[in-house]
Amino acid sequence: MPAAKEIRNRLENNWIEYLNANSAKLASETLSGATPPSVFIGHYGYPKVKVGPMIPPIHGDTTILDKPEMWLGKSLEDIVKYRLSLVRGVSVTDVYATSGRYIESLQELAMASKSAESVALFEKRPIVDIEYEKDLGESAPFGPIASLKSFKTASLSVDKRLENVYYDKDLHTAEAIVDLYHEGVEVSRIHRVLSVGMLGLQRNRRLVPTRWSITATDDIISSSLIKSLELYPQIDYFEVYKYSHLGNHYSLILIPDDVWSFEMKEVWFDNNGNIGMGIDFEDARGLDHYPSIAGAYFAARLSISEYLSNRKRKAAVLVLREIHPDYVMPVGVWQIREGIREALKREKNQFESFEKALTFACLSLSTSKKEWIRGSKIFELKKEQMRITDFLSNNYKKK
Repeated sequence: MPAAKEIRNRLENNWIEYLNANSAKLASETLSGATPPSVFIGHYGYPKVKVGPMIPPIHGDTTILDKPEMWLGKSLEDIVKYRLSLVRGVSVTDVYATSGRYIESLQELAMASKSAESVALFEKRPIVDIEYEKDLGESAPFGPIASLKSFKTASLSVDKRLENVYYDKDLHTAEAIVDLYHEGVEVSRIHRVLSVGMLGLQRNRRLVPTRWSITATDDIISSSLIKSLELYPQIDYFEVYKYSHLGNHYSLILIPDDVWSFEMKEVWFDNNGNIGMGIDFEDARGLDHYPSIAGAYFAARLSISEYLSNRKRKAAVLVLREIHPDYVMPVGVWQIREGIREALKREKNQFESFEKALTFACLSLSTSKKEWIRGSKIFELKKEQMRITDFLSNNYKKK
């Protein structure tokens, strides 16, 4: 496995190559290209934030540049290159200003069903925004940024599913998000229209920073799916699923249980071998706090609840995520959502006990089983249940 330093050097070289190859276009105050389509809402300075389209100096079909559902199997270098290709033209806007010519043009863009040829005129040539580069985690990396003078697109082909919820001013936000999801609209497109203030009751609509809209979308969809699981029978065995990509390693344990509970634990390593940990848990009453592992928690919960809902089964769930130093740049919680979706498509390993399932889940991870169970509420609950089962079994034998 390449050292983290080597990977980071490659990413920096890609950035330099991109700047060199596109220096003439980026040095200009005018940029033409096909937006994927893509719109970004910042959060610095809230409620007055930077708002605008993202455009590459590329024409044709650029969908892949801003569609995480297409990134599974791509390298870290590929994904960073996609993102750095998108130049952000921005204008500082109040989040409550969800109408007006500029915002309405972005809303129309967010409804587009395919890439849209665009032209942006900037106040100055685009530059790398250091503050924005620090804002990685929920969303993918960002390219250069510049204040907009004007922005125009060619005629757009609109997705009717998105258009319908936009014009339904009496539909609550959560209902709109869940409806779009069940109509087959990708999560990345749903959070985009939420971000541009297109969902919910008319009086409540506002712009939502991109990083917040991603988490809100994952949370709302997964909460709805979890409610639907109550009607289904529980799984029969303890099941373990695994997948690794982009320096992230996942082991998922599905546990036979008639009552929903979900726990996610993360372990990350730095280049010096030091480790950090984060853990969050919810039972059938739901989450009573904002998770310490932030958007990662909701992204994982969406993928798991989606899988169980499609399968029409219920279970308790333990997600183990190990993050290695070769994950040198966070590329967004999409990789958690898509990584776990992929894990659940792979081989199902079945066990008759939680102990055996946990042992198998830990085999492919660097962290010891002892560390994984430290502070785990699901482990404590299962351990207590095993004791009760043993007690009942012994009493039955005595009779």
